[in-house]
Amino acid sequence: MIEVNNIVKTYNKGKVKALNGISFSVGKGEVLGLIGPDGAGKTSLFRILTTLLLPDSGEAQVNNFHVVTNFNDIRTCVGYMPGRFSLYLDLTVEENLHFFATVFNTTIEENYHLIKDIYEQLQPFKERKAGKLSGGMKQKLALCCALIHKPAVLFLDEPTTGVDVVSRKEFWQMLGRLKEQGLTILVSTPYMDEALLCDRIAFMHKGDILSINTPKEILASFHRELFAIKTTKTFQLLNALRSLPDTYTCFAFGESIHWVPKIHTTPSALQSIIQALDENATLEKINPTLEDCFIDLLNQPNASSN
Repeated sequence: MIEVNNIVKTYNKGKVKALNGISFSVGKGEVLGLIGPDGAGKTSLFRILTTLLLPDSGEAQVNNFHVVTNFNDIRTCVGYMPGRFSLYLDLTVEENLHFFATVFNTTIEENYHLIKDIYEQLQPFKERKAGKLSGGMKQKLALCCALIHKPAVLFLDEPTTGVDVVSRKEFWQMLGRLKEQGLTILVSTPYMDEALLCDRIAFMHKGDILSINTPKEILASFHRELFAIKTTKTFQLLNALRSLPDTYTCFAFGESIHWVPKIHTTPSALQSIIQALDENATLEKINPTLEDCFIDLLNQPNASSN
């Protein structure tokens, strides 16, 4: 459903590289998650695939249509939710939905089955202006408008940023139902718990894809020993650990520190190293998270050279 081959995009006359020759594909009914910090190139990729931006070089197809030569065909078969809420704030919920249905020469009634579960939650607010909705309700309305013309591919650029945990959970439950109907979804998210719900994850950094695989395979690819350290002096111990020659990576993670040592030795020896720096600190070996895998990829030579 999506084919990307060696796509390059630069800004400022080539001085800033947004996409550095990336390639990947997405199958029908698959949910692919794009993970990466601001500036990784996620939004540029979304804009190219939805025909809002031209690539400098490379080829891309969506639903077998070329993003440059068949842009009108693509615009009728994709749904797009940009990172920023972009519906008409002075129109009501119902007016926004009617407008987008009309733009695509369809009606709410024709494709109501696609949005029924979502729109029923909006029904009590159908006369409220979009600008007066909560973050979670804006999100649901934007998804309804992106689905009303029955797209084959759905593009979601950080759709849950800034909404509460309950709304995020509800949103991903909706995506699960859409996937069951055969909809292909490309979604970017800053939340690793959401990334775990994707069929595959692509880690992006400075315009490159560092790794693309299933969450299970990515977690299994972490081959180093990882330890969680509890301390009341997080900042001081973090700096002390980073200065040690035997430290591979070390970063704050919630209320603890995640430490990957270069050396392979006994837990008691590692505990001695930690307590020499902070006598009240505790050490526990843990399984990696997706954040740990991403940081591990960033520390590999081919990532640091980008």
